[in-house]
Amino acid sequence: MRRGVEHLKAADPRLGSVIEAVGACRIQYMAPTFHSLARSIVYQQLSGAVASVIFSRLTAAGGDPLSPEAILALSEAQMRAAGLSKQKLSYIRDLAARAPEIEFQKLARLRDELVIKRLTQVKGIGVWTAHMFLLFGLRRKDVLPTGDLGIRTAIRNIYRLKDLPDPKRIELIARDWHPWCSVASWYLWRSLELPKEQPVPPLKESKRGASIP
Repeated sequence: MRRGVEHLKAADPRLGSVIEAVGACRIQYMAPTFHSLARSIVYQQLSGAVASVIFSRLTAAGGDPLSPEAILALSEAQMRAAGLSKQKLSYIRDLAARAPEIEFQKLARLRDELVIKRLTQVKGIGVWTAHMFLLFGLRRKDVLPTGDLGIRTAIRNIYRLKDLPDPKRIELIARDWHPWCSVASWYLWRSLELPKEQPVPPLKESKRGASIP
């Protein structure tokens, strides 16, 4: 992790200022399992507090950790009683039904693109959720969730952009972050928690000699 932090500080002065302000990198990982992915689905578009209650009720009904077999054994009424919407209920049941073809135990051996392709076959799992699984579950070091609102907002703030950047602009800004985009992403999320008066350094040149776009 230290190598990644040092690389980013040297490659990008603006991101380096965020790293200095945030401090040590403390990414909290999760196990790359069915349980973790089901949890991610529950947490989609909900506050952490509400999602935590629902997931606790679901594990109380289906067991902790959750397994595909346990989910498929629960009735829809039991899952609805936990607080799941009909839509999320269908997503989690689809994930459980597809678990044999996903082969969670083999995902660590697949390239990022193949993991994304396999996971996004499940209803309710898009590229964003797959990126989170790669970063926090499989601990891949070069994940850049270009569609994440927090990432887009942080980049707009740090680089003083007029509008939220699109994926192409983000990739251009991040060109010197590789192969440590996961660490960069974590710092971008944490930057949103810094005081608003936190100073941003003036525009400088990247190691490639070009101004940050």
